[in-house]
Amino acid sequence: MSNKIYILAVFVIASVFQMNAQTDSLKAETPVQDEFTALIKESNNYQGYKVVDYDKLIELRNTTRNYITELKEEIIVQKNTVDQQNEEIEKLKTELSSTQEDLKRVSEEKDALMFLGMPFSKAGYKGMMWGIVAVLIVILVVLFFKFKSSLSSTREARQKLKETEKEFESYRTKALEKEQRLGRMLQDERNKTSGAS
Repeated sequence: MSNKIYILAVFVIASVFQMNAQTDSLKAETPVQDEFTALIKESNNYQGYKVVDYDKLIELRNTTRNYITELKEEIIVQKNTVDQQNEEIEKLKTELSSTQEDLKRVSEEKDALMFLGMPFSKAGYKGMMWGIVAVLIVILVVLFFKFKSSLSSTREARQKLKETEKEFESYRTKALEKEQRLGRMLQDERNKTSGAS
C-alpha cells in the first residue's frame, strides 16, 4: 500500500514540475509578449483606463513588425529547407528505385548461367545437366546390353563355325577316304580288265 502511495506522490510531483516548466516556457516565448507585459505594468491608471506612453506603444508596434518580419523570413527559410528536403527525398527515391532495379538485374545475372549462348537459371542448368547425364547413362546401359547381346551372338556364331568346321573336316576326311576307296576299286577293276586281256 505504501509503495502505491509513494509512486502516486512521485507522479503528482513530476506532473506539477512539468506544468510549471510549460507555463514558464509559454511566458518567455517571444519578445513581443515580454514587451506587452512590461508595457501593461508600466502604464498608469486613469478613471479605470490604462494610460499608455505613446513612445512605448510605437516601440511595441515596431518590435511587433520586426518580430513578424523575422517570423516570415524564418517561414520562408523553413519552406525552402522543406522544399530542398523534398527534392532530395524524391532524388533519393529515384536513386533507390534505380539501385533496386540494378540489384535485381545483377541478382538475375548472378543466378543465371550461359549455356550455348542462352541464359539459364542455376536450377534450370542443374536440371538440364542431370537430364543430359541421365540420357547418357540410359544410352550407355542400352549400348552395354546391345554389346553383351552382340558378344553372345558372336560367341554362338563362332561356336557354330567351329562345329561346322569340324563337321566339314569330318566330311572331307570321309570323302577323301571314299575317294581313295573308289580309286582303289577303280584301279582294281582296271587291273582286272587289263589282266583279263
